[in-house]
Amino acid sequence: MSYVIFALIAYVIGSIPFGLIVGKLGYKIDIREHGSGNLGGTNTFRVLGVKAGLIVTIGDILKGTFASLLPWLMGLDINILIIGIFAVIGHMYPIFAKFKGGKAVATSGGVILAVEPVLFVIMLATFFLMLYLTKYVSLSSMVTGVVTVISAIILQNIGLIIVTSILTLFVIYRHRTNIKRIKDKTEPKIKWM
Repeated sequence: MSYVIFALIAYVIGSIPFGLIVGKLGYKIDIREHGSGNLGGTNTFRVLGVKAGLIVTIGDILKGTFASLLPWLMGLDINILIIGIFAVIGHMYPIFAKFKGGKAVATSGGVILAVEPVLFVIMLATFFLMLYLTKYVSLSSMVTGVVTVISAIILQNIGLIIVTSILTLFVIYRHRTNIKRIKDKTEPKIKWM
């Protein structure tokens, strides 16, 4: 029963649409009507700039971390990785934003931060290295997911392998239109790195 309760709580926390909140409160803009229409940090960076993009990205990361750690903070013996998956589902399909959310990247990172902070640092390093080499946020996100799974295999942590694999599948699935644009050479590249 505890798993069901905390999974629902994690889903609700994950559903907090920071992109929508920051856009409407700070800029009087519905981020869904601009750029890619996505609620995540990447679209926020493109449409609203660095400050808003950082706020949204950090918010999306921390909701994954907080939702995952909540059972632990309450002293319960619950697998926080499993709970974290529901925070990511909430981010992708938020109840507060008509079930149209982000692409699972930042919130997945937040889940990993809660469980394996060193692996989170490896994720960040991989992401920015790939971003420097390719200039594609989408490709960098997907490669980071794959490297995270490989790292979990090296750590020989079965639970981490399973959950990082699930989260990486989420990320790749949510980027399927980006994959097509990369193939067609129409995917936008960043210009600041």
